[in-house]
Amino acid sequence: MTQDSVTYRTLGRSGAVVSTHALGTMTFGAEADEAASHALLDAYVGAGGNFVDTADVYSAGVSEEIIGRWLAAHPTEAEQIVLATKGRFPMGAGPNDLGTSRRHLRTALEASLRRLGVDHIDLYQLHAWDAITPLEETLRFLDDAVSAGKIGYYGFSNVTGWQLTKAIHVAQQRGWELPVTLQPQYNLLVRGIEHEIVPASLDAGIGLLPWSPLGGGWLSGKYRRDQQPSGATRLGENPDRGMEAWAKRNADERTWRVLDAVAAVADQQGATSSQVALAWLAAQPAVTSVILGVRTLEQLRDNMGAAALTLTTEQLDQLTTASAPEIEDYPYGVAGTQQRHRKLGGGR
Repeated sequence: MTQDSVTYRTLGRSGAVVSTHALGTMTFGAEADEAASHALLDAYVGAGGNFVDTADVYSAGVSEEIIGRWLAAHPTEAEQIVLATKGRFPMGAGPNDLGTSRRHLRTALEASLRRLGVDHIDLYQLHAWDAITPLEETLRFLDDAVSAGKIGYYGFSNVTGWQLTKAIHVAQQRGWELPVTLQPQYNLLVRGIEHEIVPASLDAGIGLLPWSPLGGGWLSGKYRRDQQPSGATRLGENPDRGMEAWAKRNADERTWRVLDAVAAVADQQGATSSQVALAWLAAQPAVTSVILGVRTLEQLRDNMGAAALTLTTEQLDQLTTASAPEIEDYPYGVAGTQQRHRKLGGGR
């Protein structure tokens, strides 16, 4: 993990430059205490990383507070950080303590600025769609926040292709600031965004910031078929955890086909499975920066090693083919969609 191996890209259509691997901080204040979190920031920035992603709901604001204290203690390094956070989910029990209304976002943004100890956030993201608030109200607030200098850019997270496209069209029609990024779940096991979201992002110049790039740890190669995890891993501590729950993925033959392909490429490259999975993702169309969700220095060093890994065209195709989603429903059926996956896959 050296500065020489770190690469950089522009943040979507913007002129801001970020490292190809961002440091996700959902673990800060939860799986990593403040000392461990600061050590992760030290190592990440020391290796040349400059893109830190958090959210107000991560540990109920504690993640932002931990980052804020690190920024205050490292003023020189802080000047180089591209800082991203999110708002939308509940931060209180009241009816206006959530959503993307002007009222809630004003409160949420001011609270994030205070916890982070800054007067400006580089990238402010809406954590999910809000079906109640008029889209015009949300987008006007974000445009005003840019004009006021409180945020530099804005983006979305966890939205569909039509929602992203509608937001872009409304902003264009009103002459407001346009979004520059979208943060979706995306990895070799979860490729559903390739149907609509990737093409929509490419069409609009939106940069993708994939979260869960290792599929909740599955793509690291640490799990074995029919051997339920135990010990100090996320699935060892909670086998039914979220979308990466053990029973469902273990029973899916596609899971093991993908993991076998990743392991084979890792063996060819002399790399780890995590590095191969991250390198494949970074090579995909529209991807700007891959968000690393780590809780230990060992995981961070391994993941950052993906920056120095270049997969061959044949290896990219091997991984893309092995992980092709098995979909039959029109219009995303096997005949049409898998061919498009092949064209979009492999970073070509």
